[in-house]
Amino acid sequence: MVNSGEWVDDPDLSMNTVAFRPDRQLVARVAEAAATANDYPDMTAAGATAALAEHLGLPADHLVFGPGSAALCQLVLLVCCEPGAQVVHQWPSFEGYPPMIGHVRADAVPVALNGVDTDLDAMAAAVTDRTAVVMLCNPNNPTGALLDQQRLRRFLDRLPDHVTVLIDEVYRDFVLDPGYRDALDLVREDPRVCVLRTFSKSYGLAGLRIGYLAAQPALTARLATLRMFFAPSAPAQAAAVAALGGVAAMRQRCAQVGAERTRLRDMLIEQGWRVPVSHANFLWVPTPDAGEFTRHCAAYGLRVREWAERGVRVTVGSPATNDAFAEVAAGFRAARQAVAS
Repeated sequence: MVNSGEWVDDPDLSMNTVAFRPDRQLVARVAEAAATANDYPDMTAAGATAALAEHLGLPADHLVFGPGSAALCQLVLLVCCEPGAQVVHQWPSFEGYPPMIGHVRADAVPVALNGVDTDLDAMAAAVTDRTAVVMLCNPNNPTGALLDQQRLRRFLDRLPDHVTVLIDEVYRDFVLDPGYRDALDLVREDPRVCVLRTFSKSYGLAGLRIGYLAAQPALTARLATLRMFFAPSAPAQAAAVAALGGVAAMRQRCAQVGAERTRLRDMLIEQGWRVPVSHANFLWVPTPDAGEFTRHCAAYGLRVREWAERGVRVTVGSPATNDAFAEVAAGFRAARQAVAS
């Protein structure tokens, strides 16, 4: 069995999971919770909520758990959107946003990025009387670009009171700048703001499906009316409590991912790729030949996420997997240059 602090060589670089196995003690807690799987879980996730409230320094009534951040995103849209409402979001961004918006019969209003950065001026201009929700992925998926808190504050100042602002921070723990201030401060100050986070990424619990939302009680109370349909399992709740007891280890893993992120980006830039700085656990590799590059990677047993004619997103994996990807990327680039000449 691989130790929790050791890298796992995984050729799937398309899903933005971390290449570390869970801690053995956490696995034991999950197994203990699964022993009573004939019982329903605590629909309020009281134990996990108390642990998280202490960790974040937020009141418990500001927190809602669910089976992954995506489920909670869908729950917010269900509560906040009437049919025909508008949801403004940056694009490209998380590919789950458009179908989620469609599920509640709302209208998606995608706003193009400015290069790799979110165009907050254009997003503010896209808000109308019909806008119910504005969604911001930060750091953004797939580019890894980051919005600082001051820009978010200025953006909020331009929005009307009726708009809920959902800030998707599932990659927040990979932001390694010690001076960075995240959106939890905004939750404390502004009843329009809610923040999504997950245990799937930095905590390495994607297979258990558990995430949380932070917002003021005006919103969390509305979400609670549907909580029984979106409750995480008992093993997932046990895993979250155990994970919150190992935050220092999580931070260390994120630092390791950050070091590999820099190393892989440097290798790709040296080859001639234009790779922007990323604050997540993936890199964005712009190329109009995204489809061919994705198929080239697959031929060598590596999976990446294609964005047609835009580029590919590649998860930062283990050192060995990153070296393998860099070698494959170099081969593709050399072949394209040979054809061009």
